[in-house]
Amino acid sequence: MINPAFSFNDLTEGDVSRVAQEVAFLVQPGDTLALEGDLGAGKSTFARALIRAISGNPSLEIPSPTFTLVQAYETPRFDIAHFDLYRLSDASEIDELGLDAALTRGIAIIEWPSKGNDRVPRERFTIRFDETDAPDRRNVSIGTPADFVARIERFAAIRDFLSRAGWGEASTAFSYLQGDASPRRYARLQKADGTRAILMDSPQRPDGPPIRDGKSYSAIAHLAESVRAFVAIDGALAATGLSVPRILAEDLAQGLLIIEDFGDEVFGAEVSRGRDQAGLWKRGVDTLIAVQSIPPPTRIVLSDGSTFALPEADEGVLEIETQLLLDWYWPALHGTPAPQSARDAFTALWKSTFERVLSQPKTWLLRDFHSPNLIALDDRPSPRDVGIIDFQDAMIGPAAYDLVSLLQDARLDVPETLEKQLLDHYIAINSSRNPAFDEPEFRFSYAALGAQRNTKILGIFARLAMRDGKRQYLAHMPRIWGYLERDLQHEALAGLRAWYDANLPRSLRAEALKI
Repeated sequence: MINPAFSFNDLTEGDVSRVAQEVAFLVQPGDTLALEGDLGAGKSTFARALIRAISGNPSLEIPSPTFTLVQAYETPRFDIAHFDLYRLSDASEIDELGLDAALTRGIAIIEWPSKGNDRVPRERFTIRFDETDAPDRRNVSIGTPADFVARIERFAAIRDFLSRAGWGEASTAFSYLQGDASPRRYARLQKADGTRAILMDSPQRPDGPPIRDGKSYSAIAHLAESVRAFVAIDGALAATGLSVPRILAEDLAQGLLIIEDFGDEVFGAEVSRGRDQAGLWKRGVDTLIAVQSIPPPTRIVLSDGSTFALPEADEGVLEIETQLLLDWYWPALHGTPAPQSARDAFTALWKSTFERVLSQPKTWLLRDFHSPNLIALDDRPSPRDVGIIDFQDAMIGPAAYDLVSLLQDARLDVPETLEKQLLDHYIAINSSRNPAFDEPEFRFSYAALGAQRNTKILGIFARLAMRDGKRQYLAHMPRIWGYLERDLQHEALAGLRAWYDANLPRSLRAEALKI
């Protein structure tokens, strides 16, 4: 049953486009949006604005599907099929238009859904457009089945938050920002005067079922379960003068933030545009050195008076992350679960490695210090010339973790010569500042945590491909294996190297792209 869950009255054409941009933030693969209303009621205006918002291209040409019956679009988020069933002579004809196939690849926008009868999925968003007494105004309502109520409630919470924060006016452009493999969502907000900010939508993450010692995966891995971690760590880093986004508005209970927009000069994108990678990555290393020169606080006070405790990296975190290889990558590659004997040997080898790594001095461990989360701020002096935007899962832990995250970037190649040069640069700076800096132990930690992190990423990317259908991550597998093979050359990791060679031999590693 479809319930009228949300309504907007007396909308201009600009208002309709703004609502479409907000709905674009809400939708996900498999969704059907049924647009109802008379001719000229605003369905096409809404559909065009929605498609442009999802594609990220405000000037994208959107032809009417009146005569073709369906128009298809590929976007960075998912595919879109735009149907117009007005000229359909029989509902059975919809089978030939590929609606079912479209919903496996993305979303379907359907004008005149009544023409499709029961061929149109019953589980859908129904968006109705009605004319008003004023010829240039429309009333719009959004109806949802019971299963979608939570999503429409989230939509309402975001609209209310934006309004209270002064970003709810129709003249504010609202555009989805393509993120990484996280459950958080982001949108760029831009007012008519050019003022920009970022909306972060990070609802409370469910703790999940207990999997070990009565604890969930997120509890063992010390993953942030709410936006409070971001707010706390942001404040602590900002107080030291580093470039992290200023928080412009917050709703801690709802998990909503409006934060400073650092722009689009993301490290990875800048390299693809031809910018010198070595210069950017050196800036990243120097910024990391500045971060690690600041003692991390164990407790941080938030605006509501509560405190946030910065967790400490332990054996449980490192172990459960490496287990992702056995849980997802092994069965994807072999077609069967990892046998207990292989698991036991794997766990024992890593256990001794973790004990040695965790005995080293602790500092800030931001956890995702790599190219998608670093932004070039060329108008600021070093080390503030690097914007850091992802740190909510930060811990107190070994310094090498963040360095290897940057120098063995999972999403683009870092040449081995550049990696060695910047590793030497990092070691030279720290050795000159701290006579107690132990270079051999740090190099071991760098190799061990590189192997740990790359092992984890192989498991995560296999999970994203198998469970979530995000097969684009498979293209990174050869790079990850290349880094992992570099790390395992350290003499102290010979036992682990032998385990990987025996259980995931090089002859099979190329098969990762076929998962």
